[in-house]
Amino acid sequence: MQDEFFMRRAIELAEKGRYSVRPNPLVGCVLVRDGEIIAEGWHDHLGGLHAEQMAIADAESRGVETQGSIAYVTLEPCNHFGRTPPCSEALMWAGVKKVIVGVSDPNPTVRGGGIEALTKEGIETEIGILENECHEQMSEFMHWCKHRRPKVLLKAATDINGRIDGDSEKPAVRFSSKESLELVHEIRRDSMAIIVGVNTVIRDNPKLTVRGMEKSESDIIPKRVVIDPNNKIPNDCYLMVESDAETYLINSKEYDSTNDEKHVNRIILPSINGKIDVNKILDYLGDLEVQTLLVEGGLETWKRFLEKKLVDSAHLCISDIELDAENEDFFFKRHLENAGLILKNEIVLGNDRITKWERTQ
Repeated sequence: MQDEFFMRRAIELAEKGRYSVRPNPLVGCVLVRDGEIIAEGWHDHLGGLHAEQMAIADAESRGVETQGSIAYVTLEPCNHFGRTPPCSEALMWAGVKKVIVGVSDPNPTVRGGGIEALTKEGIETEIGILENECHEQMSEFMHWCKHRRPKVLLKAATDINGRIDGDSEKPAVRFSSKESLELVHEIRRDSMAIIVGVNTVIRDNPKLTVRGMEKSESDIIPKRVVIDPNNKIPNDCYLMVESDAETYLINSKEYDSTNDEKHVNRIILPSINGKIDVNKILDYLGDLEVQTLLVEGGLETWKRFLEKKLVDSAHLCISDIELDAENEDFFFKRHLENAGLILKNEIVLGNDRITKWERTQ
């Protein structure tokens, strides 16, 4: 039970790095001696100290001796040179006598190397304390290490009848409650990329940015991705003009991009019958180390990801408003169920009902 107590504290510390360490995983560490925590650390921002290094630095700054202590770390210490030196070497230098790990690192550059290196130096190791909790906290990283693709979250909003839009000749009507919109921006902030179809851009000129909440300067800003096989995106739309985030255009035809702003990236992927395979899009984003992708719209884009059974989770916001329109733009729970998703939770925000869905494996 004592081991779980200290590991749970390490998990709490790891959360401090959310939004700012991606594509690195969330990691926390505590150093313990005689049943008491003597130092704490977490991976705070990309390029900064890793959790073990921060904990050792915390002890040093306060004149606390680390020799003979026990380190509790949520993820196996790295044993390679990346943006920082190996954490396994830092722990050896600190003189810890034992390292207790939550979950092993599936990253091909590690694959057990941290534990092996520590063991060779005579440091006792143990792995698997609160393993499920540690794995869940860094599930996006784990998924990317295994599949080299991002986890996909779909976000959709409908009126009370399942209609997603009003008159197609006018800009889309915003009908979700203030509370639901705040949730949307929380989801965006926790995503590494946001994707829409080009028709959504043409009609709504979205910003696809995180707004309305306090952010840190170290936050990793989500990439904005547009599926645009035929180069239809307007040159004067927000995503093309404003450089507050990178924009990636997924095209299937060559285009003279000399006049594009520096934040605009054009990617050529093959298309069949004018459509780009969303599997290839996920592969490309995975190569960019994108671990979480938010599918925001529109209807055709939602259906394409769902039909390929590529959606891992979904948020469906159902408003109590009834839109006045005659089009056939409807989206229902059955679209999620048919894609292998099951209802896991339901909450009420303002006048909206938010249903949360997850893949059944």
